[in-house]
Amino acid sequence: MTVKVLADLMSQPARALVIFCRASGISHEHVPIRITAGDTKTEEYTKLNPLQKVPVIQDGDFVLTESVAIVRYLAREKAIADHWYPKDSRAQAKVDEFLEWQHLGTRAMCASYFLSRWLIPMTKRQAPNEKSVAKALKDMEVCLGQVEQVWLQGGKKKYIAGDEISVADIMACCEMEQPSMAGYDVREGRSILADYMDRVKADLNPHYDDVHQAVYKLRDKFGGTIPGIYPKPE
Repeated sequence: MTVKVLADLMSQPARALVIFCRASGISHEHVPIRITAGDTKTEEYTKLNPLQKVPVIQDGDFVLTESVAIVRYLAREKAIADHWYPKDSRAQAKVDEFLEWQHLGTRAMCASYFLSRWLIPMTKRQAPNEKSVAKALKDMEVCLGQVEQVWLQGGKKKYIAGDEISVADIMACCEMEQPSMAGYDVREGRSILADYMDRVKADLNPHYDDVHQAVYKLRDKFGGTIPGIYPKPE
């Protein structure tokens, strides 16, 4: 049965879910959702997710929200390679360890920087709050250091949960791509992180680049600038 995946590819967890479905070979249909167009506020969508967030899946008459819950459900229900989300209890626990941490780790920190440095100012058409940006930057850089030194053990580990790629790596890299639209490349000056992300990207391509097309477009078009607002025009 084909799973419907309702996802806005500007959303990090939504991108991760679509990449996971493609890379693991899960039969699915991506239903494009645009948060900025109000798609999540419609009556039809709200019936699927009263919280009006993305992503959402429909697997027959079963509806599920929250990206981590969705990934775990799909791994149980669909025929996929074991390395994505291992059945072995201890191996699975190592993936879960990161998935639980990332909510207040890469998810929170990379998103906070992106929001304060670019998205909120872009939406409000005003310069960023430098105090908020500075705090978000400091917190994010601490988090990125933790990814390198704790989760990747200073480069000793190829992937977050071990020797093979898993959903933890998809989630991590999708979050760490987000600051690029605000003009910040998490790879710069971090050789361990750069090698890791290049490895994950190579493993997941062509799906990784295809799903990130909108992110790359905004990154290349704006590079963190807010036209006419920031940096201040000469």
